[in-house]
Amino acid sequence: MINLDSTGSFKNIDAFLKRMSNNDLFSDLERYGRMGVDALSSATPNETGLTARSWVYKVTKSRGLQSIGWYNTNTTNGVNVAILIQYGHGTGTGGYIQGRDYINPVIQPLFDTIANEIWRKVTLG
Repeated sequence: MINLDSTGSFKNIDAFLKRMSNNDLFSDLERYGRMGVDALSSATPNETGLTARSWVYKVTKSRGLQSIGWYNTNTTNGVNVAILIQYGHGTGTGGYIQGRDYINPVIQPLFDTIANEIWRKVTLG
């Protein structure tokens, strides 16, 4: 025969499971989306300001998945201007305009902030 005795409380695991079932872990996605738009807007090279003002975000929630996507809606001739600035592009006269990495330096710290805040929620409640 096998006997199992347990002492203590399941209070911590119960609280954790309750937070997870209430989706509290993802309650700040809208705030993170706005933070990303603010960071990207402020870092975007600003000749006319249109590309900087054209950042938007979308929070997608489906079964088992929640995500944030950041997009820039400024296009010229069907081409996204933010991507042209980031990666560079050829000109109509045979020249080339070098890209400027302005997205990664501002979005990576935001990813780190999100990861740290979510980890804190998971571990500390």
